Amino acid sequence: MSVPSSEPPGRLISHFKNRGREQQGLGWSALWDSDESSLWDRGGPSPALIEFVESGHPLLPALVGRHPRALVPGCGKGYDVAMLALHGYEVYGLEISETGAQVARDYIAAELAEPSERNYGDPTQWPKVEVGSVKIITGDFFGRDWEDERDGSAFDLIYDYTFLCALLPEMRKDWARRMIQLLSPTGILVCLEFPLYKDLAAVGPPWGLRGVHWNLLAQGRDGRITEPPEETEEPAGKMRRVAYVKPKRSYESGRGYDMISVWKLKG
Repeated sequence: MSVPSSEPPGRLISHFKNRGREQQGLGWSALWDSDESSLWDRGGPSPALIEFVESGHPLLPALVGRHPRALVPGCGKGYDVAMLALHGYEVYGLEISETGAQVARDYIAAELAEPSERNYGDPTQWPKVEVGSVKIITGDFFGRDWEDERDGSAFDLIYDYTFLCALLPEMRKDWARRMIQLLSPTGILVCLEFPLYKDLAAVGPPWGLRGVHWNLLAQGRDGRITEPPEETEEPAGKMRRVAYVKPKRSYESGRGYDMISVWKLKG
């Protein structure tokens, strides 16, 4: 979910106008059912995530002898799910819409059978690991019913690109709570922070997020801010930011603004 690409500006905002928290899931499902995924679809996996996964960063879970478990909530057509599987992860994609989930299953099956070069930063260097498994689940991230389908284990890596920015500001605190619940004690939450160029007071989706991740995860607050917070050295939240980098590659909509933040639970 992200800034509209081929649709007139404001289409997402008008669609969600006057929809409260309980109507958000139905709102996204309606867009899938009316074949309007072009409002947020980017046509391929996140270049910034590919760059990070292929970087060999020491924070990444080890691939030797196992397939680390990854979660992509709000996975859309499954681009990042397929890419992570091709890089050796056991990946769970979560989508609120059954229509969207089936689109993702079909896309991923095709990609795993015959991977396209867009899944790799440098196709000459990959693949160099055994392909991981994939499971696409239809469910509400904030509910617990879907968890039975993930075999109970926590996740080594969770990726959020445009999931948080699609949520009403009043839902942000629950987003952070669920991330903390789902992440392994040694796992990492990887966020491609977007959009950072949008005014925090502007209506979404997508909602501006400049400073929101720090407020939520580092400070342990509710994420409903009007200006970016000061990044204090010893914030009181349950997570700590262990990396903060500007990706060399990202989608056009956020290029030059996007930041990757990596978070771990405080131990």
